[in-house]
This record gives sequence, C-alpha cells and structure tokens, in this order.
Amino acid sequence: MYRFPVQLGRTALIASTVLALWAVGPADAGPGKGGGMTHGGAMCQQDMGRLTVTGQGEARLVPDIASIQVGVTTQGESAAEAMSQNSAQQGAVIEALKAAGIDGKDIQTSGLNLSPMMDYGEGRAPKVTGYQARNMVSVRVTDLAALGEVLDALVTAGANEINGISFGREDGREAEDDARRAAVQDARHKAGILAEAAGQKLGRVIRMQASAQSGGGPRPMMMRAEASMSKDVPVEAGELSFGAQVQMEFALIDENACAPRPDRKKGHKGKDGAAHNQADAPAQGEATE
Repeated sequence: MYRFPVQLGRTALIASTVLALWAVGPADAGPGKGGGMTHGGAMCQQDMGRLTVTGQGEARLVPDIASIQVGVTTQGESAAEAMSQNSAQQGAVIEALKAAGIDGKDIQTSGLNLSPMMDYGEGRAPKVTGYQARNMVSVRVTDLAALGEVLDALVTAGANEINGISFGREDGREAEDDARRAAVQDARHKAGILAEAAGQKLGRVIRMQASAQSGGGPRPMMMRAEASMSKDVPVEAGELSFGAQVQMEFALIDENACAPRPDRKKGHKGKDGAAHNQADAPAQGEATE
C-alpha cells in the first residue's frame, strides 16, 4: 500500500493555509504606502493635493564698514612725466589715509592705467599730444564715524577721482538667518491662508528649496538719514537689507474625505418574507431559538 509522505502533506497544508489567508485579506487595512486608510470598506486618501508657494524674507541692520574707490589721474607730455607725477600724488594720498587711521592691509591697488592722449584732426593722421596716468585704490574703512574725515583728507592730499562708496557688515550671518526664517514663515502663512480658503488642511512639507538672494547679497539702502560724519563731507550710511527667498511645497489634506460614514441599517428579507434589520441579526456563534 502506497503511503503519502508526511513532509509533502505538511507542505500542502501550509500552501493551502496561505492561499486561504490571501483570499480573505485584511478586514480593515491601516495606512499604507499611499497614506490611505479604510473607513467602512472605502479607501481614504489623505494627501489629496499639493500646494506650492514662495516666501520672501528680509532683515535690516546698520552697516559697520565702508569701501571707497578713490584714485589720482594725471597728465604729462611724456609717459614718464605723467607716471612720475601720478606716483607722487598717489603716494601723498596713501600717506594721508594712514595718517587718518586706515591700516595698510585695508588699502589695495585696484587699477593702474597709462594711455596716450590723441588728437584726431580732420584731414591728417592722429597725433599724440601727451599721456594720461590713472591709479585707483580700494580703501576699507572700519570706523564709520571717521568716514567723512577720511574723505576730506583724500581730497586734500590730491585725490581727484572717487568712484563711489559701498557699505557692508563684518558679520551679517545672523541677519541672513533672520531673513531665511522670515521667508519660511511667510511661505507657511501664505499656504495656510490658501488651504483654508480652499476648504483644505495644510499637511506636511513635501519639498523646500532656497533661492539665491537677489543682488547677490546685502544691498545698501538709504532708508533713513543718519548724522553727518563730517562737516566737510557729509555721508549717510543708511541700512543694509538682507533678503531671502524660499519655495515650499505642502501636502493638502481633505478631512471630509476621511470622515467615518454614518451607520446604516440595511434591511433584508428572511425566509418568511418579512423585513429584518441588520442590527437585529444574531451575532456569529449566538444561539437562536
């Protein structure tokens, strides 16, 4: 007589059990990878949509350093004469800067140029009438209270060209961080208003991207008049503005889509033809008369 192997029988029993469980499935599955959950047998998806907003932030503070582009331009009949005169005059300007308290490391040559001066007469070839020498230096002033005095000393010493003044901060990281926080708060505020108006609830942050500052960093802004630094050369330092921009994407949650359904009593007819409510049906395993 052929005997059925015990091991093969156990394998068949396990396989049939797995198939039975797979066929039945979970009665009420919890949140899955899609973020959904079942209510009354219907799948509910909480992340119904997405919302993208852009937040702007700004922080202001008073500058504590200034940068000046100053130079000397001279002319001579020869290149050597023009350059010699320029060197002497620029040397006097640099000495005046140091006498005003500017450290040597804060003075840097930014441009040196020597070019011929041409006479383009009508009906004849161009003619060299002389030479022009130009020497520019960049000066960093850390004592803004003495800025007007420094400018006055430069002009007195022979500087005849000033190409502008820019203001900055030694350390503007704290202001930059404040601007970034303000940008995120602005984005959250805008998203909350839009979600509320659409009847949705603001969900988690899906994506956040910081944009580069417009202008490449702090910009000098003459927002308010400051006291003159010098009676001879009045200077207004104003304020620095640090800007930040961030783009944020939020999930939108439709709470109504996930609300539980009201209980319904479905009627059915028994064998006697009478209507019966589902609530009146006996529980599984309950004895009936």
